[in-house]
Amino acid sequence: MTQKPDHGDTLPTSRLLPGNAFRQGCTAKTANTLAATTPAGTASSDLLGLSLPRRSALIASLAPLIPQAALARTGTGVHTPASSLPHSTPHAPAIIKGAAPPPPLVMLDPGHGGKDPGAIGYSGTYEKHVSEAAAAELERQLLATGRYRVALTRSSDRFIPLEGRVEMAQAHKASLFISMHADALHDPAVRGASVYTLAGAASDSQTAMIAQSENSADLFGGPHVHATSPEVQQILASLVSEETRRGSTHIANQVVSSFQSRISLLSHPHRHAAFVVLKAADIPSVLVEMGFMSNRSDEAALRQAGHRAMVAGAMRDAVDRYFATTHIGVG
Repeated sequence: MTQKPDHGDTLPTSRLLPGNAFRQGCTAKTANTLAATTPAGTASSDLLGLSLPRRSALIASLAPLIPQAALARTGTGVHTPASSLPHSTPHAPAIIKGAAPPPPLVMLDPGHGGKDPGAIGYSGTYEKHVSEAAAAELERQLLATGRYRVALTRSSDRFIPLEGRVEMAQAHKASLFISMHADALHDPAVRGASVYTLAGAASDSQTAMIAQSENSADLFGGPHVHATSPEVQQILASLVSEETRRGSTHIANQVVSSFQSRISLLSHPHRHAAFVVLKAADIPSVLVEMGFMSNRSDEAALRQAGHRAMVAGAMRDAVDRYFATTHIGVG
């Protein structure tokens, strides 16, 4: 199944200003020179004894010192104790009522990466490259709306454990988590996009196989990364709040609806299984299979930037409708 890649669309793999310093240096030098060369009590008489041009030049050279001298002689010249100076009471910072909340943050998760290539297509296309390119395009389109903040679990070809992806979404306090993939099946005739949400058990045997494949990604992390057992996966799935489940189902339905008129879909495109990457208890999460690397037509389409832009556009519309109907931080 792995072959040498063809030549399709390319996939990713405070200092002072010199003027101020110079002027300050001249001023300081002038002050020091005057202090060193003018004996106490003789400045007034010496000044009167100078010719008019020299007197004017000397006064001009003293001009930069006048503000500092004036400041030192404020009031009547009597020293004011610090204890008698008025004290300003610090106040709590003002709170602006009715300030708009920050835009919701959408966390995009390009599947696989680094030592984990994901599925490999007939022409040698790596799933990790397709998912990264598609996520970058979706990020661009979401940011262009001005309605969202966007973060990616990875923006380069590197390996991230499944748990680490979930932790990133939680650390960013994401409002939505979308994991993007293009898996492979044993049947090369199967093609089309599909959307998955978390559940303790798989909705069908095909979905069970996809979940097993995606959850095995941690095996690439070596002995320090352990894939979660099926039993633990079911327990984790049961900990997800009902509100989060409803949110996940809602965004999944929106993605399916957006794909229907533009992207080929599997039959019963909304499915569920115990995907580890979807286990955030408080963040609505979906895994989107944009197509299958095991199908020649899907692989060829996903290699094209135009097709990926269409997939991203459909997902952007789904995100728009999701937030418009949930009223999370979008005006």
